Amino acid sequence: MQWEVVIGFETHAQLSTKSKIFSGSTTQFGAEPNTQASPVDLALPGVLPVLNRGAVEKAIQFGLAVNSTIAPMSVFARKNYFYPDLPKGYQISQFELPVVQGGVVSFAMERDGKTEIRSVQLTRAHLEEDAGKSLHEDYQGMSGIDLNRAGTPLLEIVTEPVMRSAAEAVAYAKALHSLVTWLGICDGNMQEGSFRCDANVSVRPVGQVEFGTRCEIKNLNSFRFLEEAINIEVRRQIELIEDGGRVVQETRLYDPDKKQTRSMRSKEDSQDYRYFPDPDLLPLVISQEWINRVKADMPELPAAMRSRFIEQFGLSEYDAMVLTQTKASANYFEAVVTHAGAAQAKPAANWMMGDVASTLNREGMEMTAIPVKAEQLALLLQRIADGTISNKIAKEVFAAMWQAPSADVNLADQVIEAKGLKQISDPGALAKIIDDVLAANQKSVEEFRAGKEQAINSLLGQAMKATKGKGNPTEMKALLLAKLNA
Repeated sequence: MQWEVVIGFETHAQLSTKSKIFSGSTTQFGAEPNTQASPVDLALPGVLPVLNRGAVEKAIQFGLAVNSTIAPMSVFARKNYFYPDLPKGYQISQFELPVVQGGVVSFAMERDGKTEIRSVQLTRAHLEEDAGKSLHEDYQGMSGIDLNRAGTPLLEIVTEPVMRSAAEAVAYAKALHSLVTWLGICDGNMQEGSFRCDANVSVRPVGQVEFGTRCEIKNLNSFRFLEEAINIEVRRQIELIEDGGRVVQETRLYDPDKKQTRSMRSKEDSQDYRYFPDPDLLPLVISQEWINRVKADMPELPAAMRSRFIEQFGLSEYDAMVLTQTKASANYFEAVVTHAGAAQAKPAANWMMGDVASTLNREGMEMTAIPVKAEQLALLLQRIADGTISNKIAKEVFAAMWQAPSADVNLADQVIEAKGLKQISDPGALAKIIDDVLAANQKSVEEFRAGKEQAINSLLGQAMKATKGKGNPTEMKALLLAKLNA
């Protein structure tokens, strides 16, 4: 039987406010357990929550960035459940009237050897408080509770169940991660729990309209584990059904050491949480004037920057999409073009998506850590454009610049000089080499003159070999054609 995978996402992005969502306690990471929990966080008798305005404004920023509807009025609700790290016995969240409604996240991804622009529809994004944390290590067989995280502001971003593969889900998660860090509303640190992904996974026979029973894989803290966990859970569900079993709706954890998901607890439905409006909090009213003020303070959004790159630099939609996947990448590209000139925009894009991206990937580095400065890459592009070096030699220069970084803007020139890589463009020197190549390759000469035009590629290759890659290919091809047609 052929199976279709159905994936929806719930992502908890910790908002980068200095204080918690309903109290003045700090949100700083790494403090000693239970040193950052105020009476409000501990739910002591008589305390009342006060909404953090900054958390609301970060939610508005996100809503504007994904073209959603910002609710003019939203309501906070009590989500009731018992867990040791939840002091109140309920979590303050939003249910029927979330602050952000709808929206779309778009991204580029590889599929069947082709690059596609994909879009994932969002259901909602709502504000809520985080719970505390249960600690199970170094307590002589007992568990401890750390309430430092209780009350930390979260934006829970929920998608429609529209993703159909682990690869697509990871591409979406990376795009969402890039967006929230681009906006500055979340630091995106997955290891510290600032960006936590929960994947709802189900399978159904191809052609079936009804969804299968879903399982939620909880708190995946890396993109690699996210992809592994989804693929393993899909395989588990298919094998279970094909063996005559039945998928049970539940929350599961991923064990990366054993490469398996395991049951954590049964998965509740919304009615099990007994949501009702929190009587301690007034409805949240967001005026258009407030939205306009937030919008005016926002950075240029990826979509706007993509449109500008297409219009200003003549880039394709795909190039612009890739270059704006992260703010660091977009800023680096623009800095290269600023130093190299607008005429170098397309070569700069090609280098960013080619050698720069592949080297970063190979070294396991982020764009923020690239050792080659934008102005240094700009000079390298200029040396290709003015004929000082060929594109092939430029790759060697780039590798040398990467391995031995320097603050000197003229690093590319230094490498070219030190390694003797300057391209040979002198017509007299090249003419002698061309004569020798033609004399040594009479068969290719005869084939070209007999009408086999591709034979010139073989001759050009021999000429490049004779110059050890330093010959100017444009000049050499022109000389070859002149002599062959003489």
